[in-house]
Amino acid sequence: MHLSRFAVVAPVLATVLATVPFGPSAAQPAPAPRPATTPVPAAAPAATPAATPAAKAAQGRNPLAFAAHVAATVNDEVISTYDLQQRMLLLIVTSGVQPTEQNAPQLQREALRGMIDERLQLQEIRRVQTKQKMTIEPTDKEVDEELNDLAHTNNMRLEQLAQQLANAGVSINTLRDQIRAQVAWRRYMGGRFGSSIRIGDEQIRASLTRINAAAAKPQFLVSEIFLDSQRVGGADVALSGAKQLIEQLQQGAPFAAVARQFSSATSAAQGGDEGWMVTGDISPPLQAALDGMSPGQLSQPIETPEGVYILLLRDRRAGSSSTMVNLKQALFPLAPGAPADQVEAAKARLEALSTKLKGCDDLEAQAAKVGGLKAGETGEVDIKELAPTFSEAVLPLKPGQLTPVIHTSQGLHLVAVCSKRQGGIHEPSRTEIENRLYGEELSMLSKRFLRDLHNSATIEAR
Repeated sequence: MHLSRFAVVAPVLATVLATVPFGPSAAQPAPAPRPATTPVPAAAPAATPAATPAAKAAQGRNPLAFAAHVAATVNDEVISTYDLQQRMLLLIVTSGVQPTEQNAPQLQREALRGMIDERLQLQEIRRVQTKQKMTIEPTDKEVDEELNDLAHTNNMRLEQLAQQLANAGVSINTLRDQIRAQVAWRRYMGGRFGSSIRIGDEQIRASLTRINAAAAKPQFLVSEIFLDSQRVGGADVALSGAKQLIEQLQQGAPFAAVARQFSSATSAAQGGDEGWMVTGDISPPLQAALDGMSPGQLSQPIETPEGVYILLLRDRRAGSSSTMVNLKQALFPLAPGAPADQVEAAKARLEALSTKLKGCDDLEAQAAKVGGLKAGETGEVDIKELAPTFSEAVLPLKPGQLTPVIHTSQGLHLVAVCSKRQGGIHEPSRTEIENRLYGEELSMLSKRFLRDLHNSATIEAR
């Protein structure tokens, strides 16, 4: 099971929960945990009793403290300050970021953005459910199964997970609500767009071509965090937020956990893992930063027109200089010094054969129809291991293409290139490439749809 933003709960809990000093607001008792399926009422809450001097002092020391009021409304649905504080605490627990007076506003903005997104998503899903009389949201049992799987993945029971969250002042319902929204949105997007996404053979071949071409260039194994200027409220806010996150990362916050919670890049679901990036396919600001970095090094904020990046260079390697090929050939054996008329006759037969071939697949079958020919496959070899006559003829060819007739001491040869790739890399299967391209397309469509929901919504933050 893959949960995009919660696969790191247990590792983070082990090091963070004991040090998080913030429970529910000291200014008032925490409300009783609400059922995960019950929306927050839109009516204004009752007035909060005046805090005692001791409570006021505690509140002053807690940068996350709130009174019980309305934090925001999303199409008239209320997000309470208590719910916002719960989400902030969960954000701290799952990211490993330690709260300070300086980063508390950033934590609040990120938590509130996430809650607004989820309100919009669930409102849309419930509208569709009502209109089409269908069920998209997971049941309570299905959510509990997700929670149990999550706890099991992190070597604990659900009761232990709930207790450790409670130790940090976080209700298990806060995690349950977020998982409910994530599962529902994933189902809805898959149902709405999944059948319309078509990954063709040409896309897969183009992807394989790029992978092979990239193998000859310097490569960087990179993790990223991207703060979208438009999403966070401007370039200055993004830059300030990036500096605060770098400070937390330098103090030991796990990069993957921070990326899952704060990054706007599609790689956030994988903890910021971008995999191997290739020189030439990297934007100039990022390339300039990577060129000056060593493995294990964290970048300074990298400003771009779209936002601010933080990069972690995990490894780097020079491009491969080897080219691996798989060949088939048809051979017309001739003795050394064979008469010119025999050579010309054999050449004519091979040239006639070449006009009938569609590439590698039918070479052996077609060669069997021509008397005197021998056909076979070389297996995958480094092109440097071929005789110069063959390597020079094969080097410029693409898979499926044929060499001219080659004359050697053994006779005349017609060679077909079956496959060709750079050495030193793992070439993904067609299924792996198709799944990756499908995921990227679905993620892009999902982001666009959520943006449209934002544009048509009435959102008021207080």
